[in-house]
Amino acid sequence: MGRFRDRADDDGGDSSIDISPLIDCVFILLIFFIVTTTFVEETGVEVDKPQAASAVQLEKTSVLIALTEKDEVVYGGREIGISGVRPLVKRMLQKEDVPVIVEADAKADTGMLVRIIDEAKLGGAQKVSVATRQARS
Repeated sequence: MGRFRDRADDDGGDSSIDISPLIDCVFILLIFFIVTTTFVEETGVEVDKPQAASAVQLEKTSVLIALTEKDEVVYGGREIGISGVRPLVKRMLQKEDVPVIVEADAKADTGMLVRIIDEAKLGGAQKVSVATRQARS
């Protein structure tokens, strides 16, 4: 019986746990969450939105355009001006049909807001909304 050794008598045995299947599962979950996550691109400026009792949450995929109190039109942290709204909306709608949401400051010129909405519709947007904040009860 010299060829067979009893495992209980083995003092220097390697008793490690193989964690490679666990790492594989973690990477698969990571890839799943990255692929299924939708990102909302923020406007890049802070605006003081007016209150509304009928305010609802923003849709996850949408084009967010900001109108500041100085009547600057901002998308993605940079000013695009009123002339940049229509090409932006056309480019974004080529990928998929998404709504356009305008975050207008409460002190912004309403004429400028109407021009932005008009340019977005001329760019092909079917749904154009104005973002508001929830009124406190």
